[in-house]
Amino acid sequence: MKTVLLIDDEPVFREMLGELLEPHGWKLLEAGDGEEGLTMAARHKPDLVLCDLMMPRCNGFAVIRALRSDPALKQTRIIITTGSSYTTDRLHAFECGADEYLVKPVQLRDLLGAIERVTSGQLSPLSPAADGESVSAIQATLPPARVAQAAGADGNNFLRFWGVRGSIPTPGPATLFYGGNTSCVEVRADGEIIILDAGSGIRPLGLHLASEFKNTPLHLHLLISHTHWDHIQGFPFFLPAYNPVNRVNVHGYEGSRAGLESILSAQMESPYFPIGLKQMPGNIRIQEMKGFEFTIGKVGVRATFTNHPGICMGYRLNTSTGSIAFLPDNEPFQRLRSLPGHAEGDAEQSRAFARNQDQRLIDFVKDVDVLIIDAQYNDREYQKHVGWGHGCLDDVVALAVLAGVKRLFLFHHDPGHDDAEISRMVAWARQIVAEKKSPLRVEAAREGMEVFLKPERKTKG
Repeated sequence: MKTVLLIDDEPVFREMLGELLEPHGWKLLEAGDGEEGLTMAARHKPDLVLCDLMMPRCNGFAVIRALRSDPALKQTRIIITTGSSYTTDRLHAFECGADEYLVKPVQLRDLLGAIERVTSGQLSPLSPAADGESVSAIQATLPPARVAQAAGADGNNFLRFWGVRGSIPTPGPATLFYGGNTSCVEVRADGEIIILDAGSGIRPLGLHLASEFKNTPLHLHLLISHTHWDHIQGFPFFLPAYNPVNRVNVHGYEGSRAGLESILSAQMESPYFPIGLKQMPGNIRIQEMKGFEFTIGKVGVRATFTNHPGICMGYRLNTSTGSIAFLPDNEPFQRLRSLPGHAEGDAEQSRAFARNQDQRLIDFVKDVDVLIIDAQYNDREYQKHVGWGHGCLDDVVALAVLAGVKRLFLFHHDPGHDDAEISRMVAWARQIVAEKKSPLRVEAAREGMEVFLKPERKTKG
């Protein structure tokens, strides 16, 4: 009897796969995360692995690479089962060594067909090796694309925007009001300084911190949502990382192609940059997170996957005076799957799956005090950018209203949007909120803006 290892963090999905495969003569093994899956694969050497991409402790890309690096598992076939329909994720999975790629919800006929192909030696027509097609040929078809008093210990927890733009910095007279730097937000809460993303906005933040604290040692925490360049490009210019008295803790998750440290190092290698990551005098510690819940001092942090090509995370910070959710890149599942040509398999099942995935994100930001979220496109623009991994303004407002968010900050402004266009988007968002009779407050993130987190006043009974 042949053995199949199911690696997925959703027990219901593993159960469903098991019910589909057992009648066809497969012996089942189950793992709830990537680390457990790799341990079981090494022990049992399964004939087939069905693996999700977005999992805690070790994502699916890393699982594929690890399986393919083990000579004892050379004959093991790998089929990816995932909610991501992005072409780049499909390509990266094949580059890592996957044999097939199926998008959830998975149909029985598609699953059995994929198993038949990989176990009989036939490759998927979308595999880079199929018909002699090279990876570069497929690529060409893709679309373009610590001082406690100052850190909130006195109860004045706040956040400050240093970079609010998406894709590429856009300095100039047309972006003076909202700003042209890419993603970076500073949070000072409960004695900690926490930085969200390291786009070009981290450079002015670093200059500010160096001026404010002089040579007083700083203990900083940088949370990276993902390693697309507009979210890490400013790190080589972060001045506190060059001061040996400082400690910079970088937290993130392994990417689809390589580890976090490798990616941060690569952008500083010759000929791209004159100083390598290891030459930076500051005490830099890069930590690839495994679990989705951890603490930074007294601040509780939760993480979740967002719908964006590659491995992209959103964060929720729970402080003593309020909560912040940071989702800089996200494309709503329902909008993506509802458009012609983007539903996978059975259309109704695909839409139901999309609703469940969007509900997961609504639950993640439920009742948050401040939501910072990707709202790059208006409705008309989104129609031309379906599948690029970014949000539509109307959907973002609807999500915030459903989740009971108190303050919504539109983020990841399109590089083609000037100040006037962003202001029009804010006005439209506020009109939607008014029509829904919601108390939600909507603003666009603006460089230099400070938002204080104040505890709710309790009314006397």
